[in-house]
Amino acid sequence: MQELSARTRQLAFASMRRFADLVADEPDAIILTIGQPHFPTPAHIAEAAKRAIDEGFTSYTPNRGIRPLREAASAYYERFTGHRYDPDREVLVTVGTTHAIDIAMRALLAPGDEVIIPAPAYPGYEGAVRLAGGHPVFVDTRSTGFLLTPDALRQAITPRTKLLILASPANPTGTVYSEDELSALARVCVERDLYVLSDEIYAELQFDGSPASISRMPGMRDRTLVIHGLSKSHSMTGWRIGFAFAPAPIAAEMAKAAQFSVSCPSSISQMAALEALTCGHEDSRPMREAYRANRDLAVEALHRMGVPVVEPAGAFYVFPELPKALGMTSDAFCEALAREAHVALVSGTCFTHCGEGYVRISLACPPEALQEALGRIERFVERRRQG
Repeated sequence: MQELSARTRQLAFASMRRFADLVADEPDAIILTIGQPHFPTPAHIAEAAKRAIDEGFTSYTPNRGIRPLREAASAYYERFTGHRYDPDREVLVTVGTTHAIDIAMRALLAPGDEVIIPAPAYPGYEGAVRLAGGHPVFVDTRSTGFLLTPDALRQAITPRTKLLILASPANPTGTVYSEDELSALARVCVERDLYVLSDEIYAELQFDGSPASISRMPGMRDRTLVIHGLSKSHSMTGWRIGFAFAPAPIAAEMAKAAQFSVSCPSSISQMAALEALTCGHEDSRPMREAYRANRDLAVEALHRMGVPVVEPAGAFYVFPELPKALGMTSDAFCEALAREAHVALVSGTCFTHCGEGYVRISLACPPEALQEALGRIERFVERRRQG
């Protein structure tokens, strides 16, 4: 038999779910692993999907997505950033942001091209880069509050560097880049002729101030691909709708990749997304406030335990040094916590080697469940410290 693809064989399945599996049969389990809002999809969005079915809107759509949705996406993005993209040439509707990232890598990368990824990082970036034939270059941000600095970016650039992936707010750390920080990084990107993929899926869940995008910095409009979607802002993870905003030449290449991978996004989900973008501008507000309150609960509890943590400024995660504080590896900590306290967290090693010593705690849960989980974690930590 001939060998299978080397590009897939070099990848491993993401192991984030295995810690939840350890407590799956425990009746009192608290699972704080999944990156998914605990709120239902807003009712008016679900009703729009039902109408689409009742009206027979169940056929193929254009590869780029229906034009009304592309128009709405452009207007929605302009509403909170002031940045407009042409719905005919610069906007694509994708099957979630994972698909958008994948076709962006296929459109941009040649074999051997290097992609700089600040780490710890969402594991999907590495997979998409490798499947497109690129080489991920991880830059350790643990000593700078999980923020990439211009100096660190310059040091990572080689003659083969083509792209920087930047997320704000970021998964798993919840860190947010200010306009000044983005401006400084943009100057390096322009100077060294780099493209940037700006992952802004958590933008509406930034706790303070307005979201900033590196695409708005001088010289960046034509070298930035913005990835967005509705999974986090409107609790629509299963609807699988994302958006890519990109310069027309890049968007055209991404559209080709989309045509040969998924044909088009779900017609029904597109109608639900159209409702979300036109009538759901405030849908994310109660979610954001709930995550902010849970953030405060978690950070206070971790400080009480004497555990170092960078306070997240957005998204719905905290990324504390719990394992390191106990002298344990991240995997060993998560396994012991699951077995002894029936609380499932995600090992920091799921987010590259730079996550060793950390765990990710999802804040997307009712406050009562989070409070109970934090109490169990605190008691677990006390027992371990006492030997």
